[in-house]
Amino acid sequence: MKQEKRFYQTVLKIALPVTLQSMLQSSFSVVDQIMTGQLGSVSIAGIGLGGRFSSLFSVLVSAIAAVAGIMIAQYMGKEDEQEISRSFFVNLFLALGLACLFTILCMMFPWKIMGLYTEDERTRRAAAEYLRVLALSCFPMAAGTLLSTLLRCMEAAVIPLYAGMLAAVVNTGLNYVLIFGKLGFPKMGVRGAAFATVISQMVSCLLILMLFFHHYRRSEWKLRLVFRMDRKERLQYIAMLMPVLTCEFFWSLGENVYTAIYGRMGTEACAAMTLTIPIQVLMIGALSGVSQAAGIIIGKTLGSGAHDRAYEESKKLMWYGFWGSLALSLVLLLTEYFYVKIYQVEEPVKMAARQVLTAFALIAPVKVQNMILGGGIIRSGGKTNYVMWIDLVGTWLFGVPLGLISAFLWRLTIPYVYFILSLEECVRLGISLLLFRKKGWMVSLKGQKEL
Repeated sequence: MKQEKRFYQTVLKIALPVTLQSMLQSSFSVVDQIMTGQLGSVSIAGIGLGGRFSSLFSVLVSAIAAVAGIMIAQYMGKEDEQEISRSFFVNLFLALGLACLFTILCMMFPWKIMGLYTEDERTRRAAAEYLRVLALSCFPMAAGTLLSTLLRCMEAAVIPLYAGMLAAVVNTGLNYVLIFGKLGFPKMGVRGAAFATVISQMVSCLLILMLFFHHYRRSEWKLRLVFRMDRKERLQYIAMLMPVLTCEFFWSLGENVYTAIYGRMGTEACAAMTLTIPIQVLMIGALSGVSQAAGIIIGKTLGSGAHDRAYEESKKLMWYGFWGSLALSLVLLLTEYFYVKIYQVEEPVKMAARQVLTAFALIAPVKVQNMILGGGIIRSGGKTNYVMWIDLVGTWLFGVPLGLISAFLWRLTIPYVYFILSLEECVRLGISLLLFRKKGWMVSLKGQKEL
């Protein structure tokens, strides 16, 4: 009974702040979307396309953070301070190196990059303008993401929540000022939205850093600047990292192919899809805390060697996600009409956006299960190659071909294209459940004390 109570308390301690942070940021992004929505379909589509390419970076950084989280959580379960330090610093510097690469690409070649997404010159220009400025957010995003991962493993998930709250407020306020030229600032439109995002990321990173040091001084263990690994440790790290990076890169690349499909279906189709993104992120974010909690809690349990308990706790977390996603889908179906009405866009764009939201509501419970099971539970044992193959099969053998066929061969409208390509989520879930039941993912990492 006491162990059961401890489990629920830990879930709430990790999941609730992460969920609140995701929902808060997503709700503010809805406000941002409304603001940029006043600029017209071209600006909405441009911001959507520029944001989609930048998501490649955020997804890869999140992948590095996921590996860091797996390692840190398991080594905390083993109480191995040296491995905790090494896990954090190795992944932090890898994320910063990736940030350097993306910053250079986005600042030097935005026009060429956006040419891959759309043939509409006005949309391409707006997207390139947005991407060039947004590149400045890569470094603070990388540092903030890795620090947030460490804090969540320390069960201090409330700190990234505070930073997310401040960043969301700053981003929304600056959007209003810079997009529309208020308080004496020039009217910057799309560039104003990008600058608001960059500044809010910097503010968030600084606050996380300050609060981290405040919390760290009271911790029982201390970080040491450790990078060196022996051959066995390097192989173990690469065996975890490469599948996650490969998986997330090709998954994100697949999402970018989807965006290119929408973009080449026309500016109206692309704008309609972009209008739905904040709501999609809001719903998934509302249950992202369960996924984060799953990775950390199950990782620590596996690290301590309690495999049977890890399996039972995993099933409980999956049920939490299912019932939560079902409730949110019902809410979305009841409110989608009112959401699309607030945008100053053409009626066909509003109608298409509403239909896309209906399709998303139907597929959302499956998406959430994949997020918890693949992104949290199966990865917690370090078997990241399992998740890599699941995502590669789902995205590239099913999602991308279905998207191309439904858009350009069958010439269906955007809601049907989105729903058909999203059926790849069902394929992923089927494979994930099979692997989960076989229990081959339940592995304890080898640490310094065991070598």
